[in-house]
Amino acid sequence: MNHSVYMFDFDGTLVDSMPHWSEKMLNILRTTNTPYPADVIKRITPLGDIGTAKYFRDELHVPLTLDEMFAMMDDYALPKYRDIIGLKEGVRNYLTMLREHGCSLHVLTASPHKMVDPCLKRLGIFGWFGNVWSCDDFGTTKSDPQIYIEAVRRIGADIAGTVFFDDNIHAVKTAREAGLYTVGVYDPSGEDFTEEMKTAADRYFSTFAGAPLL
Repeated sequence: MNHSVYMFDFDGTLVDSMPHWSEKMLNILRTTNTPYPADVIKRITPLGDIGTAKYFRDELHVPLTLDEMFAMMDDYALPKYRDIIGLKEGVRNYLTMLREHGCSLHVLTASPHKMVDPCLKRLGIFGWFGNVWSCDDFGTTKSDPQIYIEAVRRIGADIAGTVFFDDNIHAVKTAREAGLYTVGVYDPSGEDFTEEMKTAADRYFSTFAGAPLL
């Protein structure tokens, strides 16, 4: 079937930001000399800033308040999103093709608006999306199937007719559990999970360059 609604993750899917996103989180752990598991980035990517700060506090026992962690995240990352981060290969052409076919485009990201919105506006594509949502707008994370169901409800679309793109294996599995058609997107940050992603998602894109209408 041809899908009419396309919903995209932001970091590592639309934009080449995962090195910066990961570093803004690891910077907190390194600065406080906090031990962390090898797969910490995989664990925190669907959680967003608030969820990650709570995970750092409750699970890793980072000796900072949530507000102190948020301030460290912002100090590191805001200039990167505002001035540096660019689109991944093929994204602009792919979104252009979808718009030409009359598809409805949306963003659902764990990152906060203060990071996402200025970046998309600088890149000239903010207005291409009917909705640019942060997990903050739903009060939950992308590890919760309900966020995908509620996003589709707000769009006024059909679950099975909605495509969701993400580079994170947990988010893809959760969106598929919620009933969306899922596309796993390659990002170097998820290199170790490529084969698992290919199995978990309905489709897999190694790049958006030359990617098909779904």
